[in-house]
Amino acid sequence: MVAFNEFSTVPSLLRNVVENIHKPEETFLIHKKGAAWEEISFKETLERADSIAAFFLEKGIAKGDRLGLMIENSPEYVYYDQGIQQIGAINVSIYPTLSEHEVAYIINDSGIKALLIGNPFLFKKILKIAANCCELQYIIPTFNDFEKIPVPADVKANVIPFKTLLAKTVSEREQKQINQRRREVLPADISSLIYTSGTTGTPKGVMLTHNNFVENVNVCLQQIPVIDETETFLSFLPLSHVFERTATYHVCCAQGCKMAFAQSLELLAKNMGEVRPTVMSCVPRLLERIHDKAIKSGTAAGGMKANIFNWALETGKNYREAKEAGKGAGLILGAKKAIAEKLVFSKIKEKTGGRLKFMLSGGAALPRNVGEFFGDLGIKVLEGFGLTETSPVMAVTEYHRQVYGTVGRIIPGIEVAIQDVETKEMITIQTHHTFREDFECAEGEIIVRGHCVMKGYFNKPAETAEAIDKDKWFHTGDIGRYYKGNLQITDRLKNMIVNAYGKNVYPTPVENIYLKSPKIDQLFLIGDKREYITAIIIPNRETLQETFQLTDSFFQEEAPFIDNPEIKEWMDKDIKKISGELAKFERIKNFLIKRNPFDIDEGEITPTMKVKRRVVEKKYVEAINAMYHEAVEAE
Repeated sequence: MVAFNEFSTVPSLLRNVVENIHKPEETFLIHKKGAAWEEISFKETLERADSIAAFFLEKGIAKGDRLGLMIENSPEYVYYDQGIQQIGAINVSIYPTLSEHEVAYIINDSGIKALLIGNPFLFKKILKIAANCCELQYIIPTFNDFEKIPVPADVKANVIPFKTLLAKTVSEREQKQINQRRREVLPADISSLIYTSGTTGTPKGVMLTHNNFVENVNVCLQQIPVIDETETFLSFLPLSHVFERTATYHVCCAQGCKMAFAQSLELLAKNMGEVRPTVMSCVPRLLERIHDKAIKSGTAAGGMKANIFNWALETGKNYREAKEAGKGAGLILGAKKAIAEKLVFSKIKEKTGGRLKFMLSGGAALPRNVGEFFGDLGIKVLEGFGLTETSPVMAVTEYHRQVYGTVGRIIPGIEVAIQDVETKEMITIQTHHTFREDFECAEGEIIVRGHCVMKGYFNKPAETAEAIDKDKWFHTGDIGRYYKGNLQITDRLKNMIVNAYGKNVYPTPVENIYLKSPKIDQLFLIGDKREYITAIIIPNRETLQETFQLTDSFFQEEAPFIDNPEIKEWMDKDIKKISGELAKFERIKNFLIKRNPFDIDEGEITPTMKVKRRVVEKKYVEAINAMYHEAVEAE
């Protein structure tokens, strides 16, 4: 591959591919159209991007203008992104699952002038808020029959079908103008605004530059040099998230890999069998599901089949551990591994398409036992760590050296330090080149400095200064240490919840929304590393007593939680009503009603009345687990 210094911006990456890696007619994008998979070449992709660029140049879009996308992963996302970035516009991708209020805030805060819309549901959502989005000039639906959806009279933005942009003929003069604008895009220019919620609940636009993205891809490819131009990636995580944007889309643009789009999460397993990917990014929850399903399938029948399955897993474990210890497997263990591969492992691998070189897990912590399970099967799962503000990768597992329970080695070109939370003294500063397999240290806050750190928060200088100190260290808010030379995440400085899909949920603003109900006195969110949000609710005692004519003795009963179905139904009405104000991943799916408030004498809250998350979750772990089990059974 040609050195990146010639191709230092996002729109220049594909130009590198067609000049130095692949012929323009070779396949770049793959998507399902009807019953068949359609292949789209690099040439077609760039031509469509040029048509989009020419359309926006005609409309007067200038360098630095913000253009939005609210669309599922698809070729249309790529055409639009490539088109706008090569004329210096900024990509503002909005999560399709966000509430109308949050979407309106992002559109107005960033000043989006045009918004690409992926389906009728999202189109209707935008039409409800568009009249209050003063700078929004163009709404661009990608789907057919959008004309059947009435546009409110107070919406001033023009609705233009995406096919109109694609049909734009690019004149010679416009092509020269596009080429000139592309040359004027600098590495230090902002490539994208990605909004992440702050602890106050107000989303913050993370400004990521072309250099942030390109250098992050460059060094990750150095760290995982086995990725080459022959790979086929299967994309299913949202491109509105920085993880999928970098680890799949930008890697494919840089290396010339094929990029296939899964139809949906529900059809992912089917799509894996059809596309037969060699690499894919994923979240821990997907790997946990594959793990659970494989274990259940392998042992459900009992008898000889279960014995063979368990024997194969034990053999795989022994083989993996021997390899990791640097020992030869030996003839006997090698022969056992070959039998296990034929009888068990090959059948599991075939369900992934049979060609996976590795999977890259990010967005949340991967349980160690799940990582080891895939290692026992001979399927590599590399784990990475980073934040939106770090574009995103700070560390990633090396292909040839894996320490389960860690997020790998620091990437080249940055410094990652561990800082004492109390004293602010540096415990250690590590780089890619200081790596030692035996290095360990005490835990503290993880802070980072270097090319991966964002330019700042859009229009928020105070928040930027709070996150990035005077010495240019970005404070991640995560607690960690070094273990066997690799970075290990151990805790969070604040009580942010990261669900099993990698979605960040800040408890305070969500809890405050639910506290609008007069039935609720206090609410404690649960959901870290879990599939959805639940809560422990402290009801307003007076309201509860009056509604159900309860005596004081009711609140003196020993059981900590109220199991009266009428009371739960009464509370559920408000929960469901209020949930509409929140994004889907923030909504409470099940809850426990606590008979009495959290108690300072029981160590459940601090003197300043803050709930001690670890204490409460540990104390009520059985009831919490039962609540999740109950919700699953109800589905």
